[in-house]
Amino acid sequence: MRLNSLFDGLPTTVFETMSGLARAHGAINLGQGFPDGREPADLLASAARALTERGNQYPPSRGLPELRAAAAAFYNRFDGLALTAENLVVTSGATEALAAAFLATISPGDEVVVVEPAYDAYRPLIERAGGAARTVALTPPHWRLTADLLETAVTPRTRALVFNNPLNPVGRAFSREEVEAVAAVCLKHDLIAISDEVWERLVYDDCRHVSLSSVAGMFERTLKIGSAGKLFGLTGWKVGLMIGGGALLEAAAKAHQYLTFTTAPNLQAAVAEGLAWPMERFEVQARSLARSRDRLAAALTAEGFQVLPSEATYFLCLDLAASGLSMTAQAFAERAVAEHGVAGIPVSAFMSGPAADGVLRLCFAKPDAMLDQAAERLGQARRAWA
Repeated sequence: MRLNSLFDGLPTTVFETMSGLARAHGAINLGQGFPDGREPADLLASAARALTERGNQYPPSRGLPELRAAAAAFYNRFDGLALTAENLVVTSGATEALAAAFLATISPGDEVVVVEPAYDAYRPLIERAGGAARTVALTPPHWRLTADLLETAVTPRTRALVFNNPLNPVGRAFSREEVEAVAAVCLKHDLIAISDEVWERLVYDDCRHVSLSSVAGMFERTLKIGSAGKLFGLTGWKVGLMIGGGALLEAAAKAHQYLTFTTAPNLQAAVAEGLAWPMERFEVQARSLARSRDRLAAALTAEGFQVLPSEATYFLCLDLAASGLSMTAQAFAERAVAEHGVAGIPVSAFMSGPAADGVLRLCFAKPDAMLDQAAERLGQARRAWA
């Protein structure tokens, strides 16, 4: 049987693999990034009410008008943009938005710059659109990004650049200087930017999210990707957003028509309500997650681990070599889930080279008792294997 060679040859995602091992071993799952805790009751009630009181047939492909208007107002408030509903397309999750963005912008033979560590869906989606990924590897512990580093990956065939800010696997919130460096490279080489900003409101301490779309000259060449699942801790809702303008957004909207076409209307209605939350409510949510981060970091430090900085997302990382362990993160993760009952994700799964072979990612969006128990178990593993 002849199958598409790209997908036939792909392994199961690291998230599915580690979550499956966590289930098999009854382990604490700090691998897959979803919050275990109280969900926003008002949004759940809104979605339930819309399910019974409103229509359940196809909504417009680009999304409910009320959601598109609410999302425009949301990004104008937080990013300083000047959007209208016409600048928004609603998708079935951010990954579908990424797929539409790649299909709309890449032609066979085009190259796309990808900053690693990178969400593992980027490369197969780029290749399915006929493109080729050219990677730029950031290095621990600070994962700094510069224009010079990006320039090493740009060739005459480069068409686009993927920028994930905040950076999922390692919790980086890029500084304004770094975001402007990305913009400078895009403007210099006439590149389209696909800016994956799904973690934009989960930024901690004194860090601030800087949207690539807000940099001078970038809005016209950027497709910004957002996620209601990340904004509200409802990852299973799969409501994504594409933000842009002109021919670029039109092409992405057409690609979206032939992917999922539209998204559950009751979820869209509830997300529209959530986007009107006062700024303080998003800040409270971020402070709560920062407290969980600090709790897990402190417990792991007490167990002898070297914890890397985490400025954003649900994740923090461990430097295993600096923690006295001579094994790779892949080997540690496989043994830890089976022998000590904790699942994590090796950051090497997000890299095409060896730069992060000794770095393990853990999700801290969990209840205190779960974090404490996970840290104790991981400490037992470190003492056994160091």
